[in-house]
Amino acid sequence: MLKIIQSKLSDIEEREQVRILYACESGSRAWGFASPDSDYDVRFIYTRRASDYLSIVERKDIIELPVNEVLDIGGWDIRKALQLFLKSNASLYEWLQSPIVYSEDSGLKDEMLSLAATYFSNRAGCHHYLSMAANTLEYELQGSVVKMKKYFYALRPALACLWVVEKKTMPPMQFRALRTLVEDARWHSAVDDLLIRKQAADEKTVIPPIPLLHEWLQATLAYCRQQSADMPRLKNDTNTLDNLFRKYIHPYDV
Repeated sequence: MLKIIQSKLSDIEEREQVRILYACESGSRAWGFASPDSDYDVRFIYTRRASDYLSIVERKDIIELPVNEVLDIGGWDIRKALQLFLKSNASLYEWLQSPIVYSEDSGLKDEMLSLAATYFSNRAGCHHYLSMAANTLEYELQGSVVKMKKYFYALRPALACLWVVEKKTMPPMQFRALRTLVEDARWHSAVDDLLIRKQAADEKTVIPPIPLLHEWLQATLAYCRQQSADMPRLKNDTNTLDNLFRKYIHPYDV
């Protein structure tokens, strides 16, 4: 699959006349709880020629390929990516930490990661993860049976939010790192059981609700909601990111 993905990325560069600076896995395979039939969520950051950014012609800042059951490939223009970095877009901060890298044709990822401690807003990150976890709990984990995978789509952002609240830093991307926050052995036992079952099940597998995890989610989200209310807003200037933008488009000019 690696060769197929890299071939798709090369095709994008040729067809769109762009240079892909960084490409990674962004979904369950990177989070650490993929099912056998999980798709590949490939995300990338690309740049155009410097002259393209000086044109009066509007150009799209997203490239997406048609999604199928195996591949979901999409990327952001470097200007868009840096704008979202400034706004503490949590998904982008996760991309930069992905353990699965498909292409890295520059030092952009490392430079952005070096700035993460300065630019990541605990308030924005906490609100993002809190919303994700709460919505999944409310809309996907109610009823006599629920999709097994949805537990992880609630647990991971709840843990990420808790990480921000407790450690006041950007949370790690991988589930195994996030779960170190929890000391309850029963919780870990329930999660381990789910992980084992998910590794052998398809994406549509349903199970009865797990009361222990529901109670933990409700308590954790209530705690994080209370703690995040007084988090200060973060405002950074754009000078450093402007220079980073200029650095990575200049070598590509022709």
